[in-house]
Amino acid sequence: MKKILISECLYGERAVRYDGGKIPLTDPILLRWKAEGRLVPVCPELLGGLNVPRAEAQRRGDRVMTRDGDDVTAAFEAGAAEALRIAVSEQAAFALLKDSSPSCGVKRIHDGSFSGQKIAGRGLTADLLTSSGFRVFSEDGTEDALSFLVMLETAKIE
Repeated sequence: MKKILISECLYGERAVRYDGGKIPLTDPILLRWKAEGRLVPVCPELLGGLNVPRAEAQRRGDRVMTRDGDDVTAAFEAGAAEALRIAVSEQAAFALLKDSSPSCGVKRIHDGSFSGQKIAGRGLTADLLTSSGFRVFSEDGTEDALSFLVMLETAKIE
C-alpha cells in the first residue's frame, strides 16, 4: 500500500494552524485514505520548532517573515527538511499539501505584504519535496492525486 504525505492541518485531528484553528476532514477521498492508513501527517512548521498558535508568516522571496518583521526562515527550512526525511523514510508516493501556506503552498502563496493578496508560488516544504523528486498536489487536487495513485498502484514493473 502506497503512503501519502499530507499537511497535518488537512488531516483533521489536531489544531496545528498558525491561528490555532482546525480544518475538518470532509473530503471523501482523504477520508478513505485515512481509514486505509495511507496518510502520513506532517506539520513542517511544528517540526521546525514553532508553536500553536504562532505569528502569521509569509514568504518574501527566499525568506519567511512574520508581520512584525521577525525572520522565521530557519524554522521553516528545518521543518521542510524534517518533512522530507519523513517522506523518504515512509516511502511516500507523493504529498498532498495545504495551498497558500508559506510551508506547504503548492500553486499559490501569500505575496508577503500581509494584505491578503496571493501570487503564484510554492512554500518552502513544497519546494524542497518537489526538488527532491516528489510529486506534490494541493488540497484542491485530490481527484488528480487519486488518479496518480491508481496509476502508481496499477503500473506493471518490468
